[in-house]
Amino acid sequence: MMLVQNASDLLIKPLEKFRKEQIGSTKEKRKKFEKEGEKYYSQLDKHLNLSAKKKESQLQEADEVLCKERVNFYESSVEYVYQIHQVQDKKKFDVVEPVLAFLHSVLTLNNLTVEMTQDFMPYKQELQLSLQNTRNHYESTREEMEDLMKRMKQSSQICKRPSWLPMAGYLYCQEKWALGVTWVKYYCKYHTEGRLLLMVPCEQKPTTKQGPSQLTLKSCIRRKTESIDKRFCFDVEVNERNAPVTFQALSEGDRKLWLEAMDGKEPIYHSPIHKQAEMELNDIGFKFVRKCVNYVEEKGVAQEGVYRTVGSNIQVQKLLNAFFDPANPGDVDLHSGDWDIKTITSAMKFYLRSLSEPLMTYDLHGDLMLAAKSDSLDSRLSEIHSLTHKLPERNRDMLEMLLKHLVAVCSHSQDNLMTPSNMAVIFGPTLMRAREETVAAMLDIKFQNIVVEILIEEYKKIFSHMPEDGNAPPVPPPRVTPRKRQPITISKRPPRLYPPLSPERFLPQHQQQQQHPENGQSSERVVEGDVSPSPVPLQRTKSSVCAPLVPREPPRKQVPLYRSKTDFAERSESSSLANGDGRAASFQARKPLPKGDGEGLSRGGRIPPICRPPVRPPEPPSRQPSLKLQSPAVNEGSAASYVASKAKFFENASRQVSSIQASQSATNEKKENAS
Repeated sequence: MMLVQNASDLLIKPLEKFRKEQIGSTKEKRKKFEKEGEKYYSQLDKHLNLSAKKKESQLQEADEVLCKERVNFYESSVEYVYQIHQVQDKKKFDVVEPVLAFLHSVLTLNNLTVEMTQDFMPYKQELQLSLQNTRNHYESTREEMEDLMKRMKQSSQICKRPSWLPMAGYLYCQEKWALGVTWVKYYCKYHTEGRLLLMVPCEQKPTTKQGPSQLTLKSCIRRKTESIDKRFCFDVEVNERNAPVTFQALSEGDRKLWLEAMDGKEPIYHSPIHKQAEMELNDIGFKFVRKCVNYVEEKGVAQEGVYRTVGSNIQVQKLLNAFFDPANPGDVDLHSGDWDIKTITSAMKFYLRSLSEPLMTYDLHGDLMLAAKSDSLDSRLSEIHSLTHKLPERNRDMLEMLLKHLVAVCSHSQDNLMTPSNMAVIFGPTLMRAREETVAAMLDIKFQNIVVEILIEEYKKIFSHMPEDGNAPPVPPPRVTPRKRQPITISKRPPRLYPPLSPERFLPQHQQQQQHPENGQSSERVVEGDVSPSPVPLQRTKSSVCAPLVPREPPRKQVPLYRSKTDFAERSESSSLANGDGRAASFQARKPLPKGDGEGLSRGGRIPPICRPPVRPPEPPSRQPSLKLQSPAVNEGSAASYVASKAKFFENASRQVSSIQASQSATNEKKENAS
């Protein structure tokens, strides 16, 4: 009875308890894992059988449902594996320990077994020590395993594959049979070193047993979405088969991992609008440009560098293929989130450049270039206005819609930095091009930009009013001589204003300080001092008010020098009498200058030459001259020869000097009277 009781208490009940608690909970985890796995794989099969031509919203909703099922499946699988690990560790001591206790009770039951007990004692002690160590190890590692399980439940950690592991997972392979095409599920493992792909079939047929197969990769290319009805597909070229093998991954992320492991490449897109039938201005083209314009004005009008920044070529071609698809043209929602501003603007520019004939037509290209080369701004505008209304109706409607949009974009130039001139640089070659690409056509690109800039700046006038004449005004011939001063530009700058010329600017500084303005006029005096050694040349004019014309003196000729004031006075008097001037007598009657002045003039014999007073250029008819430099006697007529002009020059100089001497003598007399 005691032996049976010990067997029940020490062996059977602990083992029963272990089975119920540990193995029972493991069975529940297994049921949950199998249920979630069945649910996930059934949802995955439905998801992979979805057509790629369904609406984007339906595909996104299916992706979200599959993602939730995948997370639940991963969590149940991690919990099941964790429970199995717990049972494997616990049975090492929870099963062995009851057996040891039962054997100990059996051995101590009978005194006859003392000798057997002593023989068994070393093994018993060693087993007890091992059980204690195993229990301690389990307690120390249990917390680490719980933390590991929590981290593995995170979705970001579940899909992450270590770089040192070979790529492995489930793939569906397209296989062609006599009755059609089927998709077979394989567990595949790819080794990067030998480029070997090992394929193990998961669904064994009852009649035939198929073993694993091995393929050697040559290349891997992502499958185009529109080329197959399935999603997440990629093609693999192998040495063992002539045709490429098509695989379907479980998700987009899974396909990226396979392509990255196999050095996969993107497919080469060929835009469908290269076909002649779809390169004309048709309703689909108008719909495409209208959608792009509305999207840019709604979300990207203030973006910096709009229409200047270029989008990805792959995305641009993908958008064009989707929009100009012959099966379902125009069925693209730009607000779906897959397209950014750069892709949409680049696609619209690509469509306009790909037209069989540019929007401004080949026939009007030459006339538009001649109009842009015109010197007159008004002439340019009127000619371009008239030529724009000669465009075909469809071209003019498309141009009006596009320019209206560009005007709206340029109105936000403070934010997007796209002024009309910057926008013209982008759309000049897009809207206009020559029939033949020559060097002259390349040089005319700047004039194409001028035409587009005028169209943007004068949009309201060009498209809201008809041109004045039905025919274009005559275009002036192109300039033969090179342009020197005025650059080709369409900016309307205000005329530059210059300050009026004043004769005081030509006098030395100490003479300018002696000028006393009186009644808006300045009396001009020439004194002895530091004057320019060469006379200022007179401007040749046709006005009768200005001084007589004096030709430019030769560079080697110098004005004659005077040794003394007496010599200077005699020469001046003779020249005055020769010209019939009665003022020479008054020059001799003046008092002599102080002794110091005479000595200063004759010192060293270096008398600076007397320059003729500067003459102001003639004023335009609308302006009144502010200063008359010449006396009435000078304006009697123009000199008939070079000698007469020289005589006239020295006559004027002598009058200026005589007036200076008279003022100086009057000043000296006042000083003497005061003393």
